[in-house]
Amino acid sequence: MIVETINLTKRYGKLVALNNLHLKIEEGECFGYIGPNGAGKTTTIKILATLLQPTWGEARVCGHVVGYESRKVRPLIGYVPDFFGAYEDMVVQEYLEFFASAYNITGKQRKRVVGDVLELTDLVYKRDALVDSLSRGMQQRLSVARVLLHDPKVLLLDEPASGLDPRARIEIRELLKELHRMGKTIIISSHILHELAELCSTVGIIEQGELLFHGPLKEILERARTGTRVTIRVAEQVDLAAALLERARGVKNVDQQDGQLIVELEKQTHDFTDLARLLLQNNFKVREIKEEEVNLETAFMRLTKGLVQ
Repeated sequence: MIVETINLTKRYGKLVALNNLHLKIEEGECFGYIGPNGAGKTTTIKILATLLQPTWGEARVCGHVVGYESRKVRPLIGYVPDFFGAYEDMVVQEYLEFFASAYNITGKQRKRVVGDVLELTDLVYKRDALVDSLSRGMQQRLSVARVLLHDPKVLLLDEPASGLDPRARIEIRELLKELHRMGKTIIISSHILHELAELCSTVGIIEQGELLFHGPLKEILERARTGTRVTIRVAEQVDLAAALLERARGVKNVDQQDGQLIVELEKQTHDFTDLARLLLQNNFKVREIKEEEVNLETAFMRLTKGLVQ
């Protein structure tokens, strides 16, 4: 187990930021950590990054206890916060060499390592640019480059796509995919759920400091499925089509939304092809019929209550 928390709890006076958090993350996983603002995501990541001490409980990285063995933990992790701390008077190459020296990377090895991370993060052409002149997206890529210098086993990313334009978000996502293919263990919190679904193999949902779900992405999508829902569009006479479908076998409920029919089937009913046949037999022109997709956004809305601290 590369990352594990046991009864991890963090209190700020009467406020409980984390409440007996149990997480187990295997080596090589890309773990998506989601929840509303104030749910405890940043607190968890900062504890794993050795920046916060828990009130009680335990967090381990590669078997080392955070707090008691922080000097052993820090070389194993790379922490990317949601906002970049700019060094106004440094160019990109100097910035990376400065942090490489902090990790005791010297001489020819430093030059090679800095060149490698510049190439990996596609920042070679910006090596002589002032750090403060970079766009928000470029700064996030530089932040990732910084934490790769010492080749950490675990990457901790807190809202890495926050405030980025669509192109920059895609570039960061593709970079993280490449790091995952390289075998890095990645823990990433984000509000951009459809992108997490593309990246992550496992997901944790946290609300008010308590973990509601932790497991494979497929499992959370299945848990969120409450039954088969089908969207149907007919050319005309929507009210008559709705009345017909309400009487059909296996149909639990029919709603009208923006000129389309939302048909909810009984729990044991999964085949909806008979609905199209029924409509056609009664001279309705069916323009579209499709099953509702349960995605990570749907799962998040169904499994959380929208509560904040």
